[in-house]
Amino acid sequence: MDDAGAHTLAGIALFEGLDEGERGRIEGRCHWRRYQARQTVFDRESTSREVFFVAQGTVRVVNYTLSGREIAFATLAAGEYFGELAAIDALPRTASVQAIEDSLLAFLQANVFLDLLHRRGEIAFRVLERLVRVVRESTERIMDLSTLGAMQRVYLEILRLAVPDAASPDLWIVRPVPPEREIAGRTSTARETVARALSQLRQGGIVRRKGRNLYILDRARLEKIVEMLGHGGRT
Repeated sequence: MDDAGAHTLAGIALFEGLDEGERGRIEGRCHWRRYQARQTVFDRESTSREVFFVAQGTVRVVNYTLSGREIAFATLAAGEYFGELAAIDALPRTASVQAIEDSLLAFLQANVFLDLLHRRGEIAFRVLERLVRVVRESTERIMDLSTLGAMQRVYLEILRLAVPDAASPDLWIVRPVPPEREIAGRTSTARETVARALSQLRQGGIVRRKGRNLYILDRARLEKIVEMLGHGGRT
């Protein structure tokens, strides 16, 4: 990556609306670090308290079961941030974070971040909105794990990731479709289960893979399959 002009928070959604002077002062308090693909940013139970901002690249928030199986919580692209929980409550990290690709991260010390929240109410409110969203999503995933089978969870995750295709309104698209390992982590199942679920959808003419994208050709049918599985049906 080229560092020229890269050390900027202009693309970070949390700071949207700040004038250049205020954003520049925050940039001046940041430290900047590059991470290579698959490099760990921090581990679960780490006592570090910095808040990180993704200037370039993508990172994954993960945890691991006692058997070593990866559970993926979130994928964060350029413009997003992470690490605010430890900064706020001063407790150890609740998950590990790894770079998916070569990434440039900025980070603020906890005291600087907390001072910013005290001074700028609009930024504090955005952090609050994010925490509420995390609680809601976590509640949904707990319900999924408690009530749904593995295949059903995979199909639901595909539906959640899909957005309408601007070029063809009758199609939905997952762009780009995450690796099977990542979908498995998100749905707390095995990679082989994800591969089998996607294969069944392709064979049934419900989805089509093109490059890094996955097109849902018949969303209504996929929703029906999920409903049938929820009532003990089989596909």
